[in-house]
Amino acid sequence: MSPKRFDASTFPVHAVIHGHPERDRTDEAPQILERGIVAHVAFVEGGRPVVIPMTYQFSAAEPHRLYLHGGKNGRLMKHLATGAPVSVGVTIADGLVYSKTALDHSVNYRSVVLFGRAAANQPGLAERRRILEEMIARYFPGRTAGVDYEPASDAHLEATALIALEIREWSAKMREGGPNGDADRDPARPGTAGVISLHPEVRAAPAQQRRDAPRMRAAGLVGARW
Repeated sequence: MSPKRFDASTFPVHAVIHGHPERDRTDEAPQILERGIVAHVAFVEGGRPVVIPMTYQFSAAEPHRLYLHGGKNGRLMKHLATGAPVSVGVTIADGLVYSKTALDHSVNYRSVVLFGRAAANQPGLAERRRILEEMIARYFPGRTAGVDYEPASDAHLEATALIALEIREWSAKMREGGPNGDADRDPARPGTAGVISLHPEVRAAPAQQRRDAPRMRAAGLVGARW
């Protein structure tokens, strides 16, 4: 079952889009998370707000779970171990929007904001190995354990953390298209307007280019420790 779309009349309200509600794309949240690269995880530590960028794994086949990978002794992992809540933001920048007026410069994007806690049941070694391999395949399409890199050993898996986050709420938002200023619709007005694409072409590299990529160890691929 997917995280539900919360009614704006309920309280507390966390995952409701207030600004530009016409950009609501909550139904596309799974697809956005599957394409995202960095998850910014926010929480409160000692009364102070903290945001930490993390690599992560998400599959639309398991829409109630998001897996965060990092060092066992990191502050985020310690926070999650207490059962305290976190907020996660994932943004894909699609284009830089330039306008004939300063105010109407913008960015085309797809984003998801979600709220959750560490799941009660965490994955064991075998499941963590599977999730890690799926994560590598998501970041590097076409890479296969045992062919392109050495699979993670039990020792490597024990040395790092892969925490299952139970998603309680989420919302998604998207901006697309060109600039919306009045001057942008008037060809007689001076200036220039348009969109610079930021699509990550490298992630759709052909198979022959992927085969030429350097081999790497799975344990070192996603190991930013915070």
